[in-house]
Amino acid sequence: MIRELAGHQLVPPEKHFRWRGGEITRLEGFTDAVFAFAVTLLVVSLEVPHTFTELIVAMKGFVAFAICFIMLVQVWYYHYIYSRRYGLQTTYAIVLNAVLIFVVLFYVYPLKFLFTLVVGEFTDGLTVPREELNKMITTNNQPVVLMVIYSFGYTAVCILFALLYHYAYTKRKELELNEYETMRTMHAVIFQIGFAVIGLLVIAAAVLLPLRYAPYSGLLYSLNSVIGFGLGSILGKRERLAIQRMKTGPAPANS
Repeated sequence: MIRELAGHQLVPPEKHFRWRGGEITRLEGFTDAVFAFAVTLLVVSLEVPHTFTELIVAMKGFVAFAICFIMLVQVWYYHYIYSRRYGLQTTYAIVLNAVLIFVVLFYVYPLKFLFTLVVGEFTDGLTVPREELNKMITTNNQPVVLMVIYSFGYTAVCILFALLYHYAYTKRKELELNEYETMRTMHAVIFQIGFAVIGLLVIAAAVLLPLRYAPYSGLLYSLNSVIGFGLGSILGKRERLAIQRMKTGPAPANS
C-alpha cells in the first residue's frame, strides 16, 4: 500500500544517500511545470487529424517524438534526484535552475527538428522526404549549423548540472554529507564534465569535417556509453569501498 501519511515519501529514497529535500518547493513545482510545458511544445505544432491520411502522416513522427520525450524526461529525472538529495534553495542554486529550464525550453524545437531529420535519414524518408534530406546535406551548411546548435544546448545542460553538483559539494559540511555522499557528489561532477566534453567534440567534428559527413558527427555521442561504463567502473569501485568503510567504522571527517 502506498504510504500517504504526512512526512512519508511516496518514492523510496536511495539506499546509501540520505535525501535532504523536504516537501516539494515552489522551485521544484515551477521546474516541473516548465518541463511539462516543454513536452507540450513537442506536439503543439501537430493538428488533430481529420482524415486517415493525415493520421498516418502524424504517426510517422511518433519515433522522433518518443526520442525527444525520453531525453526531456531524463533531464527532468536528473533534476529531480538532485533536488531530493540536497534540497538547496539558495540564490545561486535558484539561478542555476532558472538557466537550466531556460536552456531546456529554448532547445525544444531544435531537438524536435534534429531527431525528425535523423529518423527520416535512417528510415529512408519516413518523416522528411528523401529529396529534402539530400538537398539539405549537399547544398548548404544547414547540417553543420543544426548539429552545432543542438550540441551547444546539450553541452550547456551538462555544464549546468556539473555546476549544481559542484555547488552541493562546496556545501558538503552544511549538508552533513558522509564520505560516500561526498564522493558520489564529486563523481557526478566528473560524469557531467565528461559528457560536456563529448558535446564539444561533436561541435568540433561538425565544423571540421567535410559538409557531406558533418551530419554523422552526432555518432560521437555514442562515446557517452564509453564514458558512462568506464567512469562507472572506476568510480563505482571507490564508492563501494567507501560504503564498506562506513559499515566497519566511523567515516572520516569531510575535508
